[in-house]
Amino acid sequence: MKDQSIVGEALASVLPQYDRHWFKVPHLLELNLILLIPLLSSAVAGYDGSLMNGLQSISEWKNYFGNPEGSVLGVVNAAQSIGSVISLPFVGIMSDRIGRRQTLLSGAIVIVIASIIQAASVNYGMFVFARVLVGVGSMLVVQPSPMLITELAYPTHRGKYTSAFWTMYYLGAILASWASYGTQKHLSLSDWSWRVPSIIQAGFPLVQIALWCFVPESPRWLIANGKKKEAEELLARFHTAGDTSHPLIQFEMAEISHTIEMESQAAKTEWSALVKTPGNRKRTFIAVCVGAFAQWNGVAVVSYYLTLVLDTVGVTDSDTQTLINGLLQIFNFIAAGSAALLVDRLGRRTLFLWSAVGMLVSFIVWTACSAVFSTTQADGLGRTVIAFVFIFFFHYDIAYTPLLLGYPTEIFPYSIRSKGLTVELLSVYGSLIVLAFVNPIALNNIGWHYYIFFCCFDVLVLAVTWFAFPETKGHALEEIAEVFDGPSVLHGSAISGKEDGDFVGKGEHAEHIV
Repeated sequence: MKDQSIVGEALASVLPQYDRHWFKVPHLLELNLILLIPLLSSAVAGYDGSLMNGLQSISEWKNYFGNPEGSVLGVVNAAQSIGSVISLPFVGIMSDRIGRRQTLLSGAIVIVIASIIQAASVNYGMFVFARVLVGVGSMLVVQPSPMLITELAYPTHRGKYTSAFWTMYYLGAILASWASYGTQKHLSLSDWSWRVPSIIQAGFPLVQIALWCFVPESPRWLIANGKKKEAEELLARFHTAGDTSHPLIQFEMAEISHTIEMESQAAKTEWSALVKTPGNRKRTFIAVCVGAFAQWNGVAVVSYYLTLVLDTVGVTDSDTQTLINGLLQIFNFIAAGSAALLVDRLGRRTLFLWSAVGMLVSFIVWTACSAVFSTTQADGLGRTVIAFVFIFFFHYDIAYTPLLLGYPTEIFPYSIRSKGLTVELLSVYGSLIVLAFVNPIALNNIGWHYYIFFCCFDVLVLAVTWFAFPETKGHALEEIAEVFDGPSVLHGSAISGKEDGDFVGKGEHAEHIV
């Protein structure tokens, strides 16, 4: 694709021109390798979030903790989300005060400590506490990482990297599911069948801690904190091989500096800025919807309670359940990775709409087959349900994995980006807490009838997506601001919720950040 179709004409006009692929350009290769470190944050979350699905299929874990079910099972599954919500009021402040990279490091350390406590758990309460602590650390790792990636990435790589971020969730999920399968297979009749996967939970965070020294701070955070020279050298190092006089660096520095200066003229940005202007209200509405839709579309039923879903169609063997879980995570990774590579070609809105239609249709078929199976017990229908679980996940993966954080990161301006992502994550984890309690109780009591609710909700997902989600493909970020704010963006009114004319400046996205 041409550069201007990815980042817009203005930014494309100052990009360096290379006669070879980016991976043959040393400074771009170095940058993209470094960005793999914050990119692993979603793999950390993937392992943490998927581990309980695997552990619930291990008979030794169930026996050790008294075969939890209903609300008791809901508590242990909700514990991580509760920890994440607890940390939400503080993580955004930390990202803005101490920086993205320091917040990332603190989260990785917390998860390592939590993994030790979880692996050493001797009772239900200790295990639940460890899961809460995992949730706190997971949020500290996840919240700053997409911002760090977005604010460091080379312009034409921004869309792919932000889309790839949550796709890496399934790398962690794959490791969690196959670790559970392996220990279930080879460490049966031993507590180590669930303690070993708990120990491995610290793997990705330890990698991040070991390589953390290579991760630079966000240039936008540096400029916002008075370190302009350091930011310029950082941008030059990774975008133009150290040439601070290159037009791209001058362009980026001028626009970022202008935006920060404009923000300093405005009143201190408060949380109320998220809803003070029509453009910001629409951004916040979309962020809340993306976060809620990502869980209430039905995916949380399988993500946390695959064992119960498989039980309803006659698949009760632990080995088979853990094997299906492992294969599903590999399938998810391939599907989400493919969508991430195509996000700039197909566009964000197209992927969201395709996803909504596909999830609705596949969940309807899944529900119908489950209903007939409940009366006929036909093996063919049970296998059909399993097949449509995979088909449903394919349609979920093409949008709500690569764009879960990538899309909201793009639509929020620098001044409220951290707060906007915090609101979205609150929507995600708040939904998970509710569903963690509701899902096991509903599945135990009404079985397949519970799926009807998600079929209806997916109709709502499709309707809201059609009417409310704009396309951001091919726009520099100041052009995205115009999509939301219209002519008022020229007066900078969307930044702090001030009325037009309160202060003068360019658009809130004028830094062309990528």
